[in-house]
Amino acid sequence: MAQRSAELFAKCFGHAPRWLVAAPGRVNLMGEHTDYNYGFVLPMAIDRYIVFAADRNSERLVTAHSDATGDTASFSLRGTVIPGRPAWSNYVRGVVAGFQRRGLRVPAFDAVIDSTLPYGGGLASSAALEVAAATLIETMNHAPLAPIEKALLCQRAEHDFAGVPCGIMDQFTSALARENHALLLDCRSRTTIPIPMTDPSVTVLIINTNVRHKLADGMYAQRRDQCLIAAETLQVPALRDADLTRLEAAKEELDPVVFRRARHVITENQRALDAATALQARDWKRAGQLMYASHASLREDYQVSCPELDAVVRITHDLGEDEGVIGCRMTGGGFGGCAVALIRSDATLRITRKLDEAYEKSFGSQLTIFSSRPAGGVRVLK
Repeated sequence: MAQRSAELFAKCFGHAPRWLVAAPGRVNLMGEHTDYNYGFVLPMAIDRYIVFAADRNSERLVTAHSDATGDTASFSLRGTVIPGRPAWSNYVRGVVAGFQRRGLRVPAFDAVIDSTLPYGGGLASSAALEVAAATLIETMNHAPLAPIEKALLCQRAEHDFAGVPCGIMDQFTSALARENHALLLDCRSRTTIPIPMTDPSVTVLIINTNVRHKLADGMYAQRRDQCLIAAETLQVPALRDADLTRLEAAKEELDPVVFRRARHVITENQRALDAATALQARDWKRAGQLMYASHASLREDYQVSCPELDAVVRITHDLGEDEGVIGCRMTGGGFGGCAVALIRSDATLRITRKLDEAYEKSFGSQLTIFSSRPAGGVRVLK
């Protein structure tokens, strides 16, 4: 992929790039919509990447070409950077603005952005784009940021320039992931515990419905606001601090929808902790049970699933342990995108074929399915 990115850069700009930076996407094994409630998440980086191939220019401009979309963004570094078009460029613009806000000079540069991550698939392509851009800028400046500071800069870029009030999970995973490990991330203390995932008999399968979602259309922000209302009613700093006993006691004070949102977050926090324990113990049966319970909660209480995701989870559940399926759930913000499954490695081809056939029969369209080992975080390749 690095070689392809370098060739694309040479084609666009007429010479070889000076830098190559690759940032991974992520799949979240457990802990959905808990990060902005200061709870626990259990993601891992995947071996699908956003790659920046870049070199300086002398024009005080950032010019970035996206191979995935086929369009080019160009904006001036003379003065404060503001949001603009095309939409994907706001992730880059927001990162540049974050460096400016810290009083750090951003060199003018040309870049080609290459990707093996599907956009809008719930695999944190936006965070990978941000983390890759930030790593490129710090590399050009010979002034690395602390990884947590870089992740927070990227998170703010998404808030301010893309209008998505996301938590810290995606940026932290892309910046801090460890190869062959999941990360149990405490989104309040910002501490991580690496969870080994080295059993070769178990594979992580990522199942893309290819249904595009848009988290900036108000649905994500609406749920975040509902969580804030629930926390205020329960008189806790965040839903991370509540439990089911307290929630049940306040049921009459809460709108029924807000009650269900809170119930999901409270139970999902515990599932993230329990899943980390199960993975450490290689208790795959328990891990699978937790995945199915998580999906049911996301479907019924948080209402961020969709028919396509529900079908994927139903098909894998029906295949069951005899066919090598351990567990499955939707992953990411929802409203489309991907599901994640734990499966027996020796059954990968059989499961993939049966899942694809059953899904196409139901929807007349095909899934995109791939497996991944837990990858490491962002890297400078050149």
